[in-house]
Amino acid sequence: MPQDVLEYLYTTFPFYERQGKSGYKPGMYNSFALDEHFGHPHKAYKTIHVAGTNGKGSTSHMLASILQEQGYKVGLYTSPHLVDFNERIRVNGKPIETSFIESFVETHKDYIESLLPSFFEVTTALALFYFASQKVDIAVIEVGLGGRLDCTNVIIPLLSIITNISFDHKDLLGDTLAKIANEKAGIIKANIPVVIGETDSETEPVFRSIASEKMSPIVFADQTQQAVKVTSKTFQQFTVGNDALAGTYQLGLLGAYQEKNIKTVFASLEILRMTIQIDKTSIENGLRNVIENTGLQGRWQKLASNPDVFCDIGHNEAGIASVITQIKSLEYKAVYIVLGMVNDKDIASIIHLFPENAAYYLTQPSIERAMPVAKLAKYFENRGLKHCICENVETAIKKVQKKAECNDLIFIGGSNFVVADALKSAIFFRQGIA
Repeated sequence: MPQDVLEYLYTTFPFYERQGKSGYKPGMYNSFALDEHFGHPHKAYKTIHVAGTNGKGSTSHMLASILQEQGYKVGLYTSPHLVDFNERIRVNGKPIETSFIESFVETHKDYIESLLPSFFEVTTALALFYFASQKVDIAVIEVGLGGRLDCTNVIIPLLSIITNISFDHKDLLGDTLAKIANEKAGIIKANIPVVIGETDSETEPVFRSIASEKMSPIVFADQTQQAVKVTSKTFQQFTVGNDALAGTYQLGLLGAYQEKNIKTVFASLEILRMTIQIDKTSIENGLRNVIENTGLQGRWQKLASNPDVFCDIGHNEAGIASVITQIKSLEYKAVYIVLGMVNDKDIASIIHLFPENAAYYLTQPSIERAMPVAKLAKYFENRGLKHCICENVETAIKKVQKKAECNDLIFIGGSNFVVADALKSAIFFRQGIA
């Protein structure tokens, strides 16, 4: 086995996050073969399956934190990671040990290589196997891409959740919201309830039709839940929930868009409480302590003060729109935006979202799929937006910090990988922030 097991995984198996479409393997053959080889490990514990274009990470982490506060041993599988691969696979917030990954690869390397699976197929098998070995009570499993053909779709969960549908990965999932919804709805299982986070006139009929066909109870969270924001100075607080769950809850996550996600969480909790124990105190503690319990990063995360520095992984049209809305809602003397994207993003469809009164420091993340900064800059030139070009994320941040004053705002985003580079940057580690 190679010395560096993670580099072996990155380089041996097609990796969508690094390579794009060429790293994506459609179909479920490998997933079912791996599941068979490892003895269907997910059958040893309960699962919750979470799909959606945006918000599935926040929703997954909130649910995992609540279940952890309830006293369950909780597995959490999410992607992509930001700083370390081990972030993807956690039990009660603790990342998987590299020694376990090494043992897994060494023991099963020959069989895995015989299948020629993708990186995500291997890591999903690893996660499901690890959770069984750790004897978790329940695992929250986040879909990687789509749903119907995603390798996480081998599980039979207590509940399926689809947070929302917007445009992303159109080359793989479809060029209409209805087509994308059909792919995401592939996680709906016969007689298993499903929560849909957000109602849309184009996607609602798709979800209702598939749920009806599979005799799956369906709930639209935004039709059944109200979430009233009470305050958002140093934390967010929402009055939310129905019946016994109704109350005012402090959320340990910033970002106005969490108002949508918390509705999805509460609609899910109402269903989950029919089969597993979840009390109000655990919900209160789980929401308040979500970052400490799960290690969630990159969701309107504050990295520094004076000037305030925030980052967010929003990277598609709906995600970028939410971030820009957040920025516009705040009062700062000047706004500086460090921005980079990956090469398959449709910049033409989102360039209109960016405010004219911000100064842009354009860059590119340190991955193969990065959009060359010169290409990104052309869109900003054509729109007449003030910008400068920086060779990498850390250089961009340093330039902004020299320019910005105490009462300014610096935002870092446009891609998971830009945020990852920022979190790994010595700038923030030196300050003890990241």
